[in-house]
Amino acid sequence: MSDAVLLSARGLTKRFGGLAAVNDVSLDLWRGRIHAVIGPNGAGKSTLTNLLSGDLPPTAGTVTLDGADVTGRAPEAIARAGLGRSYQKTNIFLPFTVWENVRLAAQSRAQHPARWLHRATGFAATNARAGRALELAGLAPRRDAIAGTISHGEQRQLEIAMTLATEPRVLLLDEPLAGMGTAEAERLVDLLQRLKADHAMLLVEHDMDAVFALADRLTVMVNGQVIASGTPPEIRADAGVQAAYLGEEA
Repeated sequence: MSDAVLLSARGLTKRFGGLAAVNDVSLDLWRGRIHAVIGPNGAGKSTLTNLLSGDLPPTAGTVTLDGADVTGRAPEAIARAGLGRSYQKTNIFLPFTVWENVRLAAQSRAQHPARWLHRATGFAATNARAGRALELAGLAPRRDAIAGTISHGEQRQLEIAMTLATEPRVLLLDEPLAGMGTAEAERLVDLLQRLKADHAMLLVEHDMDAVFALADRLTVMVNGQVIASGTPPEIRADAGVQAAYLGEEA
């Protein structure tokens, strides 16, 4: 079903001593929509992503995934419940082939511990899941390439393919366009647009051209707090956002 809220956060707060890195943040991620979170460095965007994925426990607030409360659960448990994420720093196995990277990701969800004596390559369902992820990410022609030898943009595609191999319903993407040239960025933007229909997506990104091209809704954070949330036209027109972040005069 489209137009369903797949992930909700209410009152999320994370304090480190006296510092509130994220302070009372609420948002909803809908299937078929891309929700971008923008703000200057140190605004709390990556901390928010870590709270949603379980990489950090919240000081206060709740996270629900597909209607189930996952607040404080381990990141692997949240991932198994249907959440996938990418990180600012590419997280792949450089000596392995593209195919091996994606198959390992698929295997992490499909294999039973009691089957550890069987060859991983013999599991048809895992291989099929990995093949679908490679096709969807546009990397099928590169399946036999060593991950450490492909371009930076292809490595980012590979990380997304590995995420897709776990068959998530929610995707959290932390600066996926960082360090890319124009052509690579355009390919990744096209990929995200293709993924949009079947996923709820959170995008943390500094490339404002890509953000405004992709996002259905934006949340703007400064110093751990939300200063505005709305559609791209609403955010562009917001005087507070212009003064605090976009660098435009109201």
